[in-house]
Amino acid sequence: MPSNPLNQLAALGQSFWYDNITRVLLNKGEMQRMITEDSLTGVTSNPTIFNKAISQSSDYDADLAAALTEDNTQDAATLFWAVAVKDIQAAADLFRPIYDRTKGQDGFVSLEVSPALAYDTEGSIRDARRLFKAVARPNVMIKIPATKEGLPAIATLIGEGININITLMFSLQHYDDVAEAYLKGLETLAASGGDLSKVASVASFFVSRVDTSYDKALEKIGTEKALSLRGKVGIANAKAAYRRFQTVFSSDRFKKLQAKGAHVQRPLWASTGTKNPAYRDVMYVEELIGPDTVDTMPPATVDAFRDHGKAALTLTKDVDAALDVLKQVDALGIDYKEITETLQKEGVVSFSQAFDELIGGLEKKRKEVLARVKA
Repeated sequence: MPSNPLNQLAALGQSFWYDNITRVLLNKGEMQRMITEDSLTGVTSNPTIFNKAISQSSDYDADLAAALTEDNTQDAATLFWAVAVKDIQAAADLFRPIYDRTKGQDGFVSLEVSPALAYDTEGSIRDARRLFKAVARPNVMIKIPATKEGLPAIATLIGEGININITLMFSLQHYDDVAEAYLKGLETLAASGGDLSKVASVASFFVSRVDTSYDKALEKIGTEKALSLRGKVGIANAKAAYRRFQTVFSSDRFKKLQAKGAHVQRPLWASTGTKNPAYRDVMYVEELIGPDTVDTMPPATVDAFRDHGKAALTLTKDVDAALDVLKQVDALGIDYKEITETLQKEGVVSFSQAFDELIGGLEKKRKEVLARVKA
């Protein structure tokens, strides 16, 4: 099979995951083709993706009809989790050979707890346990946001040996807090005699959304200096986080855990689709390629990078210049903490709205299917 830029990422130490999941992708062989031809090694999902897949297509009508025939009292939320778990199980089975081959370091499929639980520690713990048990696959990752309330849930669940994908990370403080939660969880698991080699985690650091917010602030300032920094903060922020990753996971504290089988918590670059048409459509992929990382790409970015992307080690280059970008925007008076905390809050709202839309659309479909079942 001819090589393409997606294949070349693996040689540079980066895993390519797909930020998309649908029944058609799974059943028509497209996801298997991407595994074979594009070196795809994982999948991420979120409420927006499931909303498009389930409530806006007829692909799930047969499943819904079967479920309602068996029990017509099921509400839309119950139906959603049933079909979502089924899709995640099917995807996990596709990626299981990769999980086995890499000894639990790759081949993961992510499923998010209810977005309504973003600020509910105990609720997140219960929902994560429920989903991990329901999917019943060793290569499922449960997604929990890096909110203040999510952090203790992450530590608790890692301590129980549950794989966690921490999402909605925008700041270096978010990164520090998430890495600490992971280490605490590993230490708890080690203290209880658990197998550290059986638990994995990724820290999902969002990129393009940072530029969207910073570009607005820079344009508001409007000086030549400010305008010259547009499109640079997202990548600089991610490179700064990666440097912290290198420090944390080369520490004596982690080495003790690593000796017991622990894996590093890989940074995952999320929000890698280019939102500003003035920017190169693969810039967030090209500029963040490096060892022990994951890049989860939406469909349009996958197609663009396959077609004209350039794979080269970039993540560890020009890091000092990247850190200087952060200093320059700070000197302009833009409040880093305010922007990144706002982005996290907006992310929670966005996912919650998508979930509500999903349940609303599914409720409408439930009534339609139920009418046909009763007819």
